[in-house]
Amino acid sequence: MKINIAINGYGRIGRCITRALYESEKFYNQINLVAINEMADEKTIYHLTKYDSTHGRFPIKVIKEKSALLIGDETIKIFQEKNIVNLPWKDLNIDVVLDCTGIYKDRESADLHILSGAKKVIFSQPGTDEMDATIVYGVNHHILKKEHTIISNASCTTNCVIPVLLVLDQTLGIESGSITTIHSAMHDQPVIDAYNPDLRKTRSALMSIIPVNTALEKGISKILPSMAGKFETLAIRVPTTNVSIMDIALMVKSETDIQAVNNALTKASENDLKDILGVTDEHLVSCDFNHDPRSSIIDLHQTRVSKKRLVKIQAWFDNEWGYSNRMLDTTIAAIHAK
Repeated sequence: MKINIAINGYGRIGRCITRALYESEKFYNQINLVAINEMADEKTIYHLTKYDSTHGRFPIKVIKEKSALLIGDETIKIFQEKNIVNLPWKDLNIDVVLDCTGIYKDRESADLHILSGAKKVIFSQPGTDEMDATIVYGVNHHILKKEHTIISNASCTTNCVIPVLLVLDQTLGIESGSITTIHSAMHDQPVIDAYNPDLRKTRSALMSIIPVNTALEKGISKILPSMAGKFETLAIRVPTTNVSIMDIALMVKSETDIQAVNNALTKASENDLKDILGVTDEHLVSCDFNHDPRSSIIDLHQTRVSKKRLVKIQAWFDNEWGYSNRMLDTTIAAIHAK
């Protein structure tokens, strides 16, 4: 029997999840999208489902119906309900709500979905400490238990960097590190200068490379507690619409070289982290990774080693598509947890 899901908040991630579900036979055979709750008008919901500036046209036919989308031959109900407790999750037999609002991230908010009849909730962002589990699929999804109802899927940056850190800590040992996220522009940045409490975010996303705050170090520590206190993290936004890159510098315990580092990452990408971690030896640029479903792709040509212990790595990731695929992976893992 398929897993019934509802999406609460139909922005970039919510719409990418819908596309990923219908594009992937693996997901489509296991998951059924029943409903979407989004405050935008139905005409716009339909239009942005069918047409996407980054990912192109929806791969199958989409038709607008009254309070619903018809995707292929399946009807997805549309709600525009501000009060979560009024959503009919029980009547619709919703197994998992994917909360992609970017607003809700605590247990109190998630419990409203449970009160409405959903069995589980997965947040598409880092949650508060009251989560039953925070998951980076491919690394720690095995910790999920049947009784876990409130889950965070961490962040796209955490999903990118954690597989890399796990591999290199296991093979070389990590003493400390510095990580800079070079991230494509996001919805919290204006097209032209506008007011914002964060003065850097008052500036046009089209015109500048913009330093922003990041909580990546906290995300790393939550998934890999042994890494707590070992990292400094920075983030920069750049004027592209999608695909980002992590610039990772690590002081490792064992002496190494470029070939050994790349071999370790390549081996992991072919085994335990297959389809999560990838590698490339082609000379590619960011747009080449658009619509890539993996969490992290190592650019093998960019690996550097200084004085045998300072390792530099760059990892690409589609911050929309890769993360949306992981939301669906985590959904399946959560339902099948023992």
